[in-house]
Amino acid sequence: MRPDIVDLDQFYTTRLGQVSRRLIRRRLQEIWPDVSDLRVLGVGYATPYLRAFRDKAERVIAAMPASQGVIHWPRGEPCLVALSEEVEIPLPDSSIDRVLLVHCLENAEQVRPMLREIWRVMTSGGRLLVVVPNRRGIWARFERTPFGHGQPFSPPQLTRLLRETMFLPTTTTAAVSIPPVTWRPLLKMATAIERVGRRWGGAVAGVLIVEAGKQIYAVSAGRTQRARSRRIAAPAANNVAPRHACDLSRCPGG
Repeated sequence: MRPDIVDLDQFYTTRLGQVSRRLIRRRLQEIWPDVSDLRVLGVGYATPYLRAFRDKAERVIAAMPASQGVIHWPRGEPCLVALSEEVEIPLPDSSIDRVLLVHCLENAEQVRPMLREIWRVMTSGGRLLVVVPNRRGIWARFERTPFGHGQPFSPPQLTRLLRETMFLPTTTTAAVSIPPVTWRPLLKMATAIERVGRRWGGAVAGVLIVEAGKQIYAVSAGRTQRARSRRIAAPAANNVAPRHACDLSRCPGG
């Protein structure tokens, strides 16, 4: 079952959530050190990691699946989040340069159609970053964190899935080598433990991170020209919207 938006949001307010966010965000910035003048989209629950790109990117927005729910982001500013279906992202073709998937792929109900939809909205030189629970890591075995839910992946499994959905994997790494515990002395040593974990090749890391590029193949003209009806994306409310948020096209007065 996909974690609820409230549970995801609360996890990142805990000390363990803040430490894991810092470790993952550091690795993401190593892979994408410069997003100047690029359009960045976060899918799933990627907002804890998007702020690092806002200062340089042309635009940073997020899409959260209806089965998860949606929360206003960034707090205290105009909302940059839309509620969407997994296979119906409310964006034009070839409109996004960078896509970040967090708390998404492992919980998706339609994995391949969702990845093909992401492929559609990416530009020809677009890059995709996927963050998923590491099948070999200890985090995937404990449900007390969001990384203990859904389908964990091994590096071969994730790279194979990306290739099957018209992406070309280029970088594979891992992050969060600390165990999912709240013991304060251990959390204070997280950075040192992470350095040791990298020397082991990420074998014990909690999350797997893979970057992939959009691969272009010949597509039939009928397929590329086919019209697709899309729902109107519901903007996030001031705080949290439930899983079954109202579709604007069906709401009274909508």
